[in-house]
Amino acid sequence: MAGSDEVNHNESKRVVPLNTWILISNFKLAYNLLRRPDGTFDRELAEFLERKAPANSFPVDGVFSFDIIDKSIGLLNRVYRPAPENEAQWGTIELEKPLSTTEIVPVIIFFHGGSFTHSSANSAIYDSFCRRLVANCKAVVVSVNYRRSPEYRYPCAYDDGWAALNWVKSRQWLQSGKDSKVHVYLAGDSSGGNITHHVAVRAAESGVEVLGNILLHPMFGGQERTESEKILDGKYFVTVQDRDWYWRAFLPEGEDRDHPACNPFGPRGKTLEGLNFPKSLVVVAGFDLVQDWQLAYVKGLKKAGQDVKLLFLNQATIGFYFLPNNDHFYCLMEEIRNFVHSNC
Repeated sequence: MAGSDEVNHNESKRVVPLNTWILISNFKLAYNLLRRPDGTFDRELAEFLERKAPANSFPVDGVFSFDIIDKSIGLLNRVYRPAPENEAQWGTIELEKPLSTTEIVPVIIFFHGGSFTHSSANSAIYDSFCRRLVANCKAVVVSVNYRRSPEYRYPCAYDDGWAALNWVKSRQWLQSGKDSKVHVYLAGDSSGGNITHHVAVRAAESGVEVLGNILLHPMFGGQERTESEKILDGKYFVTVQDRDWYWRAFLPEGEDRDHPACNPFGPRGKTLEGLNFPKSLVVVAGFDLVQDWQLAYVKGLKKAGQDVKLLFLNQATIGFYFLPNNDHFYCLMEEIRNFVHSNC
């Protein structure tokens, strides 16, 4: 209807802190410029527009980071760790000694969002988020620079996630605890949450231990149009048309949204019943238009007899965790901290 965009903008402003609204609105504007109707993507312009953050070996706010490449496949990972208490050790990257020989230090493998197409491990917004994860959750974070669509379609992002998991598990300097092993959790937002699920399935089927999955408004979907898609279409930053473009860019050519990558418990999905699948924390934002698919995912896990906790944040929009300016952010950090330390 006439003026609907203005109505939707005003409505979103009422529930989103102003600086978050400006941040996400700017992303949306850029995203609209970068997507082409023919399904291609302006990667060169995307790299020019995106704000990047360098790694820092000297701590900032108690966290330092460094980039390291898995030379076997050329996959870059950015590692975030709490700063050593001894300032004399600042600026030194220790790649031999374990994190601890007594206490368990969770290692969170993080897959950034961006609908499989945008952002990277060195995007400023995700660099800041990973630092906050380390500071608030007393963990180490490994952020994965997986390949993006449409240049690299399914299953490239999943293959990179699987490679990152095996790389992390094989690092002695990420081990901790008296059992001297890497205590791994998988996490991601949007498309990163989707990757988290599919890497976790592969790990369970292969007998590789993952202690838990954290999915922040994960990107799932299907051919059917759900009520939340109809009601929230275009109201809080995202449209159904946007989502459809990204699925066409990621899925194998000619596939529809009931492909298992998009709809894991759909008509062509596989059951997880009887599988030693990790426990899951699924975070759903009440103003995310694909929330019905996220809730269906939770239902699918429960139906398969898997351990899952749902955190439904009624007044939250996508990206609420990018800035620590709302109660939802602190609620999320507390939930993640408890989740990754429950096995300690």
